[in-house]
Amino acid sequence: MSKSMVRALGLALALSASAGAAAQGSYPDKPVRFVVNFTAGGPLDIMARMMGERLNAIFKQPFVVENKTGSGGNIGAAAVANAAPDGYTVLIGLDSTFTVNPSLYSSLGFRLDQLKPVMRLASSGMLIAAHPSAKADTLKGLVERGHKDPVTFSSAGNGSPGHLSLSMLQQATGMKINHIPYRGNAPAVLALVSGEVQAAALATPGLLQHVNAGTLKALAVTGSQRSPLLPSVPTTADLGYPEVRQDVLYLAMVPAQTPDAVVQTLRKAMEQVLAQPDVQQRLRAMDFTLGTLDGEAAAKELEGVRERYAKIIKSAGMKVD
Repeated sequence: MSKSMVRALGLALALSASAGAAAQGSYPDKPVRFVVNFTAGGPLDIMARMMGERLNAIFKQPFVVENKTGSGGNIGAAAVANAAPDGYTVLIGLDSTFTVNPSLYSSLGFRLDQLKPVMRLASSGMLIAAHPSAKADTLKGLVERGHKDPVTFSSAGNGSPGHLSLSMLQQATGMKINHIPYRGNAPAVLALVSGEVQAAALATPGLLQHVNAGTLKALAVTGSQRSPLLPSVPTTADLGYPEVRQDVLYLAMVPAQTPDAVVQTLRKAMEQVLAQPDVQQRLRAMDFTLGTLDGEAAAKELEGVRERYAKIIKSAGMKVD
């Protein structure tokens, strides 16, 4: 190869690298799609829309939320896993898609290594609440009732965090549980309020007004700490059931081959949003525990949680297909 050809090839490579760096440096220069893999109106959806609004203000580009639900979050996750790895399609999802579903579903519709975390955004516990028809003012009372006859529980769906909480509760106590999965948090709350079911394991915000009104009884939270919205309600560990521990993790994920520069740009902007006092106030009002992890730390956390949940699911014999 002649010297002139070598110089030309070197120049072409340099220009290509420069163009790639420029493209990443200008990210985002067009609308970004936030895929939420659970129903609209729930805590995850609200967080995604709030995050999108604030990122719009930072980048001067639209962040559009699209709800792609079904199969315990697998459908939305698969859509992102198979999207172009350019940072313009981002999953705002729950850890259960990656920590529960691999043990529940024979096929996810994607491989776990097709996605990587941008960051963990926040966490929260689940609230175990009862309808008056359950005739239980405490979790112990509900467990005792479940030793005699099955207690009917609602959750936000197969593979949802509440579904796993119920399996943990059943294993820890030996109570009989009849699990009724609904398509999202809102219909599961409605089923409990109407007395269609006797109890539920759901996100706190949807239950809060009914608990405060005395329509429902809050029995316990599954998180590692008490809910700031219901500080008098004990954790399951407080009540002697440390095995019933579940912190729901809220995550931002992108296709695995997304350039690191793009991921870091997005992560830093998300951290900037989460540091805003009014955003923190709104998140706390929805029972979120603030505390972020970068992508690498979030990936390690997911791996550890997935291993723990796999043992629980196998022991319970849980399957949805």
